[in-house]
Amino acid sequence: MSKVVLITGGSSGIGKTVGMYLMEKGFIVYGSSRKPENIVSSPFPLVAIDVRVTQTIVNAVHEICEKEGRIDVLINNAGVGITGPIEEIPLEEIQNNFHTNVFGPIETMKAVLPQMRKQKSGLIINVTSIAGYMGLPYRGIYSASKGALELITESIRMEVKPFNIKVTNVAPGDFATDIAARRFHAPILENSPYKEIYGQQLATIDSHVNDGGDPIEMALAIEKIIEGNNPKVHYKVGAFMQKFSILLKKILPDTMYEKMLMNHYNIK
Repeated sequence: MSKVVLITGGSSGIGKTVGMYLMEKGFIVYGSSRKPENIVSSPFPLVAIDVRVTQTIVNAVHEICEKEGRIDVLINNAGVGITGPIEEIPLEEIQNNFHTNVFGPIETMKAVLPQMRKQKSGLIINVTSIAGYMGLPYRGIYSASKGALELITESIRMEVKPFNIKVTNVAPGDFATDIAARRFHAPILENSPYKEIYGQQLATIDSHVNDGGDPIEMALAIEKIIEGNNPKVHYKVGAFMQKFSILLKKILPDTMYEKMLMNHYNIK
């Protein structure tokens, strides 16, 4: 029997690449979009989900269960980027980021868990970020939201183990997707004390994504997790130095690691 997979944010970027790959491998794939009617050429069906609106999640999960009778895999991929000095990011943008990157995945997990418990099996893959392992300057809100999802995954993973439901994190590094074009950038204010350094870093942050790896790496990693029996708690996918930075944080003194980051971001 082919496994049924729901991928939030499956209309573009990593989600679309993963969905296309899994569909080619014989999985039954559903993606999601806030407005699927605006997506012209999706290779797999899209259901309407705005992860900030719980009822849309509930409706979509019900729709899939009515059609397929089950949901075997949830890939919580929907997310948004955000950059800027924390002092200058509007509160409503911070709240929007957490609603999308943290509260949305929680609500989606809550929506699929009753069905997975009923079928006595299930797998939830939360897509986080290597940035979630460290507080990065001008990306602090994004780092915090992805770090929060990492810890939530650790907790819920233990809570649902008795029901034969498995939960894991996959933290990508920089991949060549359209996330840079869709993320919120705090405007560079003319009278801002951060104007010079943030202005310089903004171009660098975007270039990291534009020059990033092939999203097919994420698809290969996720397929391997789905086909395995006992997923680890954490997976990291991306360039060697990005993954190595996590190890460096573990072994270096805090102040030394901080100095390394500040040098990287040209903060004196």
